[in-house]
Amino acid sequence: MPAAFGLVDRARALPYRSRIAFILAAAVAVMVVALVVPPIAQDPAYHDFADRRELWGISNFGDVVSNAPFLAVGGLGLIVLFRRAARAENRIDPLWLSFVVYFAGVGLVAFGSAYYHDDPTNGTLFWDRLPMTLAFMALFAAVIADRIGDKMGRMLLPVLVVLGMVSVIYWHLTEQAGHGDLRFYAVIQFFPMLAVPLICLLFRPHRLDCRYLVPMFGLYALAKICEYYDAGIFVLLGHTISGHTLKHLFAAMAALMALPMLRR
Repeated sequence: MPAAFGLVDRARALPYRSRIAFILAAAVAVMVVALVVPPIAQDPAYHDFADRRELWGISNFGDVVSNAPFLAVGGLGLIVLFRRAARAENRIDPLWLSFVVYFAGVGLVAFGSAYYHDDPTNGTLFWDRLPMTLAFMALFAAVIADRIGDKMGRMLLPVLVVLGMVSVIYWHLTEQAGHGDLRFYAVIQFFPMLAVPLICLLFRPHRLDCRYLVPMFGLYALAKICEYYDAGIFVLLGHTISGHTLKHLFAAMAALMALPMLRR
């Protein structure tokens, strides 16, 4: 452990421009890989979910209703933020605004994902993915504001949010044109998972308790595993709950980890 802390101290002692250069190099490397890889179309089998049961007139009941926790987490986060803003002198700082967009995106996931799972198609999937990119990019901007600086966070929040939305719109338009391309969306979704740990290594924390990023990423990884083994989990659990339904629950738990991060 002392050796690990020494490595962190040495990394943070590097010149500011060198640390920024590391992050930019990672971004360039990811984009180069994405451009080299052939276009990736949406697999039609993605819409073939294991639990198709209808209950109380709701199609695909489990996958639809399991989105309710996203609405609860998003609403709770916004309540906490606006209550704190009412007590603060400077209400709209970049970190606060980033988390407003984040929790708004999480809340909107409930509607977009429920709409998609009621009738799973590429067209409805667009409305599922759009709010997710808001949450991904806003959280990324929040970490940047806390670790690198408010000025950088203020500048990058709208840029990152627009890039996230454009990635989904681009995928949607290419699917409609018959040559779907998920590469840009994949970069937007997964690059923050590479960049955030790198930023945490290179820059000191200020207001965020970033220890909660580890369980957040862990729960999100667990959600993706449940998504991948959707049918297998459904069979394993005696056709009571599917892997994709569990994915929603674990992903909502991951989103909830942002609340204790704000305790400072």
